[in-house]
Amino acid sequence: MNLFNSIVILSSFSFLFYGISYFISPHMKNEFKRFKLEKLGLLTIVLEILGAIGLLIGFWYKPILLLSSGGLALLMFLGVIVRIKLKDSLWISLPAVFFMGLNAYIFYVTITL
Repeated sequence: MNLFNSIVILSSFSFLFYGISYFISPHMKNEFKRFKLEKLGLLTIVLEILGAIGLLIGFWYKPILLLSSGGLALLMFLGVIVRIKLKDSLWISLPAVFFMGLNAYIFYVTITL
């Protein structure tokens, strides 16, 4: 397995874990309340889970990898914007920044293949 495939798997499983934890942990729902986005919480989580599954399907069908990585990068960009508006520290915002960059990289590599 090459580095690119490992990055895709890391991103996919991270978003799957985060999505599942929304339904298990009350902390996740409380975060959306803190963001004042509780009405968009379920939609956001569904998009993250679909994106995670799309990253895996993208191993066989590149347009899905492109759509999923681009969508997740955009979703994380919006997450970074929310964290900036809430004046969260860089340390707290780092996961969103990291996954935005990671999925932007996946998108870029996929588009250049």
